[in-house]
Amino acid sequence: MSDNVKQQELLAKYDKESAYRIDLQKWAWIVSILAIMLTLFQLYTSFFGFYVTLIQGAIHLAGGLSLIFILYPAKRSMLKKSGVPWYDGILALLALAVNFYIVFEYTRLVSPKITILGYSTLDTIVATFGVLLVLEATRRAVGLPIVIIAIIALAYGYFGNLFPIKAFQHAGFDFDRLMTRMFFNTEAIFGTPIRISSTFIFLFLFFGVMLTKTGIGKFFNDLAFSATGGMTGGTAKAAVTASGLQGMVTGSSVANTVSSGSFTIPMMKRAGFKPEFAAGAEASASTGGQIMPPIMGAAAFIMASNTGVPYREIILIAIIPALLYFAGVFMGTHFEAKKNGILGLPKEELPSKKGILQRLDLLAPLITIIVMLYLGYTPTRAALFGIGAAVLVSMFRKDTRMSLRNFIDALEQGARVALPVIAACATAGIIAGIVTMTGLGGKIAGGIIDLAGGVFFLVLFFTMIACILLGMGLPTTANYVVTASMAAPALVAFDVPMIAAHFFVFYFGIVADITPPVCLAAYAGSGIAKANPMKAGVTAFKLAIAAFIIPYAFVSNPVLLLQDWTVATLVPAIVTALLGMMAVSGSLINYFVVKPTIIERALLFASGLALIYPNNLFISLTGLAVFVIIVIIQYLREKQSKNESGLAS
Repeated sequence: MSDNVKQQELLAKYDKESAYRIDLQKWAWIVSILAIMLTLFQLYTSFFGFYVTLIQGAIHLAGGLSLIFILYPAKRSMLKKSGVPWYDGILALLALAVNFYIVFEYTRLVSPKITILGYSTLDTIVATFGVLLVLEATRRAVGLPIVIIAIIALAYGYFGNLFPIKAFQHAGFDFDRLMTRMFFNTEAIFGTPIRISSTFIFLFLFFGVMLTKTGIGKFFNDLAFSATGGMTGGTAKAAVTASGLQGMVTGSSVANTVSSGSFTIPMMKRAGFKPEFAAGAEASASTGGQIMPPIMGAAAFIMASNTGVPYREIILIAIIPALLYFAGVFMGTHFEAKKNGILGLPKEELPSKKGILQRLDLLAPLITIIVMLYLGYTPTRAALFGIGAAVLVSMFRKDTRMSLRNFIDALEQGARVALPVIAACATAGIIAGIVTMTGLGGKIAGGIIDLAGGVFFLVLFFTMIACILLGMGLPTTANYVVTASMAAPALVAFDVPMIAAHFFVFYFGIVADITPPVCLAAYAGSGIAKANPMKAGVTAFKLAIAAFIIPYAFVSNPVLLLQDWTVATLVPAIVTALLGMMAVSGSLINYFVVKPTIIERALLFASGLALIYPNNLFISLTGLAVFVIIVIIQYLREKQSKNESGLAS
């Protein structure tokens, strides 16, 4: 069995988004044509100008849903069957029909007369089919949990007057109004998520495909191994660095774990790391890719729209928390390597520094995007130029140059990787639409505050739990859309800056992929490492502990998000956070300068939390004092151990 087939089977097992048909037979041509047309449509409108939101979204959704019904079977057990059942072909045609109904009837559907005359019976039928097709496509490509939440939301919209808790009751919407509002306006299915998906999310996903197809993505691995492979535990550190670089482009924890992990996990095992640690390190790094600028996955683009903060500012705001996250993972791998005496790779096994320097131009696509965003260009224009730069720099080398066939494959793959995002955004739009129509967001925010008794820390804690629980069943994009509508307002009510509230729910939605018991990225890594999945999940949780601590810090001290910062406030916050992460990582890995005693381990953890704790100088100084004392004790013990070893020899 080839490595590609093994990777695909592993992805299909742990990642619903990758559970698509392989043997399409005659349908392969139809998929290729539809996918290429969808990608070309996105490129054309990005370059020449988008249509109005409803038409742009309808064409985008038509292509996405039709491809999903052809590619994703109704049941996982049908994955290995050849061809496509006739009924899936009909569903694909229906998906095209209901969406192009909007395109052809657009003038009437948005006319002021519609508010007087109302929608026709045919309109209601089309809208109903549209909603049902979105839900079924999402079930196939994303999973059942988000569909269940959307159905509950629709039931709440219809039966609002019967809701058992009086504070959450509303008048309810009749069926015709509910369906037509879901499908014919820009508040629900064609709301912010699908609008962002149909404009620049698709382009950034295609950009990631282009990096892979041109081989530029492989350069990220070489760069990471050249920079860190020779250090103590170099294979793990290089894996963390490479996966972070890859993850910020792919935006998928599980997919990145499998694609990068197939190379890095066996290498970590050969170096001496335990299988569970290798799987956990890869999963934690791959998951962190979604918080690493400049791309950060699809949810970050929606955050820019929700908060009104330009995307170029979002990626600046995200830098410090992301670096703290990866610093924590990096420290954890270092302490694990020291504990087990694992050294770096020999120089001859590392990519040559000269070779890396000669290929630095391959970073041009990423640099192009960053520079254009910084200069104030739209994400759409930045992504287009990044794609162009990827094609251009690939032409200068035989090993990166794309043939016509490879370029056509890239056009098809660009649409394929976007399908789960399209479905998730459409269904998330249903949920967000109901929240808006019924005022549910404000009611849930009030409920969280009441449940917490008005205690700020408990509000944060309950919000974190809600985000993690939702994240165990929802992809990051959908999770963020839901929690931004329902949970973030509770934090804003406590005068938390809006951007900090949204980053809080964004982070905890992401780390669900490495939070036991449902830690899909760690499970995927364990499949490659042949490790115990739960132990791999616990290891990933330990390594990624920064993601569970830093959000509390930047909510209480938004200077870490570059809000109202000065050098005098920012530098101490970063230094104490890094020292705190070092202490917490050492405690969880059970190794620091030397192996700590139980008391030292507990004090390390406590001092780390105290150092990270914001806005309280006394607590931070106390934590620093304890940290310094433990460091001194550990160094003295190490020195004594070396002296005793020297005398014994």
